[in-house]
Amino acid sequence: MVKQIEETFGVDTSINVNSPEKNLLLPISTSTDENAKTEEATSFDIILEKMPGEDQKSQRLTVFRIIREITALGLKESKELTNSLPKAIKESVSKEEADKTKQQLEDAGAIVKIQ
Repeated sequence: MVKQIEETFGVDTSINVNSPEKNLLLPISTSTDENAKTEEATSFDIILEKMPGEDQKSQRLTVFRIIREITALGLKESKELTNSLPKAIKESVSKEEADKTKQQLEDAGAIVKIQ
């Protein structure tokens, strides 16, 4: 019966009864951790690292407009979003959408990272 419990639940019941860990059941394998590492990410976050400088007002305005398009924020909210960088401007998007948005923002003069 003990063998069946070990196999069914993936635990090791061979801990010494006199040890401090006597109430713990330890997993035999960490295959779920290994599987998580090998899976490729399917959703990405777009992180705005740096905005164009204050002297590049037209580029800054273009970045604000792009942020408005992708986040549905107003112009004022878009500007406030960029006050403390780095900042995630969009989360859990597809690789294609992340690459497209990154390209738009970089063309406007911003520095963007995809995570």
